[in-house]
Formats: sequence, C-alpha cells, structure tokens
Amino acid sequence: MEVLLLFSVFVIATCGLIYELVAGTLASYLLGDSVTQFSTIIGVYLFAMGIGAWLSRFFKKELLSWFIQLEILVGFVGGISSAALFLLFEHALSFRLVLYLLVGLTGTLVGLELPLLMNILKNRYEFRDLVSRVFTFDYIGALLASIVFPLLLVPHLGLIRTSCFFGILNVLVALIVLVKFRQEIKWAAYLKIKAVAVIVCLAGIFFQADAIMSFAEGMAFRDPVIFAHTSPYQRIVLTSGKSDLRLYLNGNLQFSSSDEYRYHEALVHPVMMYSGRRQRALVLGGGDGMAARELLKYPDVEHITLVDLDPAMTRLFKGNTLLTKLNAHSLQSPKLSIVNADAFQWIKENKDPYDVVIIDFPDPGNYAVGKLYTTAFYRHLRRSLNNNSVVVVQSTSPYVAPRAFWCVDTTLRACGYQTIPYHTYVPSFGEWGYVMASPGALHQQQDSVPEGLRYFAAGVFPQMRLFTADMDKREVRPNQLNNQVLVQYFEDEWGRYQE
Repeated sequence: MEVLLLFSVFVIATCGLIYELVAGTLASYLLGDSVTQFSTIIGVYLFAMGIGAWLSRFFKKELLSWFIQLEILVGFVGGISSAALFLLFEHALSFRLVLYLLVGLTGTLVGLELPLLMNILKNRYEFRDLVSRVFTFDYIGALLASIVFPLLLVPHLGLIRTSCFFGILNVLVALIVLVKFRQEIKWAAYLKIKAVAVIVCLAGIFFQADAIMSFAEGMAFRDPVIFAHTSPYQRIVLTSGKSDLRLYLNGNLQFSSSDEYRYHEALVHPVMMYSGRRQRALVLGGGDGMAARELLKYPDVEHITLVDLDPAMTRLFKGNTLLTKLNAHSLQSPKLSIVNADAFQWIKENKDPYDVVIIDFPDPGNYAVGKLYTTAFYRHLRRSLNNNSVVVVQSTSPYVAPRAFWCVDTTLRACGYQTIPYHTYVPSFGEWGYVMASPGALHQQQDSVPEGLRYFAAGVFPQMRLFTADMDKREVRPNQLNNQVLVQYFEDEWGRYQE
C-alpha cells in the first residue's frame, strides 16, 4: 500500500504542475508578456486548488470511487487543455475568459486529489508520518515536472502531446487504484470502461497533435502554413501566399517577403553611412540573415558575428532553399560566424570591439525581451564598442507606440550615447522606427550606398529623420532592468491599437 500511495502522490503532483506550466506557456505564446501570463495563471490555479481542497470536506462516502472518477476527469480535462485552447484561440469571444475558466477547473480538480487520497488512507490504514511523506513526494513530483518541462517536454513533445501524455498518466493512476481495490468499488466495470475510453481519446489527440496544430494555425493565418516548429524558445511558423512568404514567431508577424527589403535596408544602410570604419560588424538577433545580407553588400566588411538565441531559427534560414534565396545565402558566408546564445549574457562576456552593431530583436512585448532594451544591456554593450562605433536598434512603431519608441531613445541617451532617431514606412507593419546611437559624435561619413538597393538612398535619410506631431518626442522614463517601463508602454499602446 505504501508503494502505491507514494507512486500516486508522485504522479499526481507531477501532472498537476505540468498542467499549470502548459497553461502559462501557452498563454505567453498566444497573448505575449510571459511574466503577466505566468503570474495570473499561477494565481488562478493556486486559488482554484484552494477551492478544491475546501470542497474535499463534502466527500465522506465512497471515497475510492470518487478518487478514481476524479483522476479520470483530471486526466481528461488536463489532457485536452492544450489542443482545446489552440483551437479556440481564434474563435472564442473572450479567449482570456476561456483560458482562466479551464485553468480554474483544472486547479479545482487537482486541489481535490491529495485531500481525498489522504482521507482514504486516514480512514482505512495506519500509516506513520502520513502527511510528511505525502507532501515529500508531492514536492519531489513538482521538482521533476519543473525540470523536465523546459528541457525535454516542450522541445521534444510540444504542448499538445505533453498535456495528453500527463493526462494519460493521471488516468493510469485511476486504473491502478481500480485494479487494486476492485472488490470494494461500486461500478468498477463502468469506471474501467470510462478510463480506457479517456486513454484512447487522449492517445488519439497525442498522435494527431501535428494535424491539430496545423488546423489551428490554418485558421489563425491568412495563408497556408508551409513550416511550423516549436523550439524551446518560441513557435516558428512560415506561411506562403500567392505573392509572399511570411514569418511568424509566437503568432506575431516578423516579416513579409514582399516588403522586408524596406525594413532591412532602413535598418542597415543608414548606420553604414555614419560608420567611418566597417570591418567588424555584430548582429544581435536577426537570425533570419536579412540584416547580414545587407551588411555583406559592403566589400570592406571583413567579419560579421551573428548572435541569435534560437538555433532552430538559424538552422531554418541556413538550410531552407526558399529562405536562403531570400537572404542571399548570407548565413553560409565565410565572413559570418553564428553564435546561438542569450544576447544579454553574451554581451556581458564579450571583449572584442565592433565597428558596427545591428540590434534586430523582436519588439519588447514581454520582460524576457524587454531586458535587451534596458540601461543594463546598453551599458554592457558599451564595452564592445570603440568611441567611433555606431549602433542601430529596431525600436517599434513611433506612430502606434510613440512612448515605447521614444523610451528606446531615452534609454540610450541615459547611458551616454548620442542618438539619431528615424523611421520609415513598411506596408506590412506601417510606420516603423529605429534609433541610431554612438558613444561619440554622430556624423555622416559616407555619401553613397551599394548599387541595386530597392528602397534606400542617401538622399532619403534626411526625410526619415523628420517626425510629424503624432510621432514626435514624448517625455518618458528610461527602461531599467528593475522596472521595465518599456514593456508597459509597449503593451498599453499596442493593446489599444489592436482592440
């Protein structure tokens, strides 16, 4: 009996935390702002567990039967949660309401599990130090879940299969208890059929996870999905329409092949005009190779270091023929070295100076990305520059999110950089902003750009530096690591725009 108890507690604790982690991860994928999503999911889940623990007081008879039914129900609800949420994302009137209702239901059911199990043992068996042993294995199960979830489950199974797998484990606990005590349980045959049916259902979802995900993404994106992959860091989706390829990360458009040249030419060529020396270039982010493509148009660029967190991104844009055609095989250039690392940690440790730095991070929609726009990051970056080095930072839309845009400029200035903010129009995104910066004075050094550019020309840049009243400078605070006001500005302004 002791072995069965410890096994049940261990599995229950592991499954319960997995459902919580799945919900938080899925919410951050679909809704952004991972800190907010995980904080609210954890709060709702723990509150619901408290409700479940309180409700356990009303279960006084047929505890074994109730426990078995509860495990089957927890396994079913937790197991289908990811697939259901992905499918409902584009269609629910209020996805957040659906999300929190499902999290609350799962948490309530999980909160019932341990009190019921402990009451069963308390009433039927003498088990020394029952509470301490139960909670010891509960915490061990939670530790295991927190380790295997990011390292093994998300990268190798994905969210849908992970939910199904642990849902099946929950139901197997019910079956084991059912077999052990079948003589004492009413409707044992019915419960066994019910458990087997749920396992078959979850197994079917497990093996059809890719098809379910493709169907859900097919509803979310306007064009057919030709590539989809969940890495440990993000969901990567590539769509192909009649006129363009589109890259989405966690559901957010990153570029359209029809007009990405406007974005990348505006990102790279102004900073090259202001650089007196251009032999060594650093690209932070930019795993698609487009910024590197523009840098390689300059014969005096001798070496490019590209630092991107996700090896899945750089592998994709290095090996997919559609994408290598788009980035002109830049990631295969002998002049370029790829480093897959967290840019914040890498820049802290780097000691090599660079003449030009292109910072092409995603928008600061969550705190994990927001740290790459902080005073702390820009001060670490200073050690990788000389006084004449020139940096450019993609800085979101000055029209949609003017406070967020000017926060990037203010943060760089707070770190002692001289800055030149500018913007351009990219049809897929609208008006888009950049901030050029240098530890020293910024003066145009070159009067020409490479031949064959489709958009940018030296004479265009003075116009790009002009801001109309609806985009003009705002008084904002610098973005610091301990407050991340930039993320708040970004969420507030883009949230209003998307409503």
